[in-house]
Amino acid sequence: ELDRSDYRANPVNRCYFCKHELYSHLSQLAAERHAVVIDGNNADDRGDYRPGRQAAREFGVRSPLDEVDLGKPEIRELSRRAGLPTWDEPASACLSSRIPYHTEVTDETLRTIERAEGALAALGFRVYRVRHHGDLARVEIGRDEMARALDPDVAATIVRELKAAGYRHVTLDLQGYRTGSLNEGIRLRPA
Repeated sequence: ELDRSDYRANPVNRCYFCKHELYSHLSQLAAERHAVVIDGNNADDRGDYRPGRQAAREFGVRSPLDEVDLGKPEIRELSRRAGLPTWDEPASACLSSRIPYHTEVTDETLRTIERAEGALAALGFRVYRVRHHGDLARVEIGRDEMARALDPDVAATIVRELKAAGYRHVTLDLQGYRTGSLNEGIRLRPA
């Protein structure tokens, strides 16, 4: 993806370019093996802004979970029953989704975000995002974990670790974690 200038430019439809790159390669492999490319899109994703869905349609990617009308709660329950160790994992969007639109996506930026989020995981946080605003990290923590993030010792550790990851300033977003927070204030149409 980073070889594509349209992806690196990070327009509001950045995900289209990423998925187009992915599906162009996967479609070739699938054709060689007489297989079908599928994704994990599900019924709960229908109303969300997902420009990558256009690329999926262009390449004939199937979405079996969506096709049978399964949403996230049902998928988690079926996964739990099947004994899958990932049944209760929090959502994990790509690291580029932490970078505001029209801010270039670089390997260095992605690695900085990855190090910062790795530090939050090492501290035992379960639901979090590090939103990248240049040298400022805006940390979103799950509401049920917010009190722990505000503990002076934990907060000091977060600041120290995120500065070590490459940020000059570290802030805690008091609204907590929410999906698509960088989409707030932008008029986007569901895909």
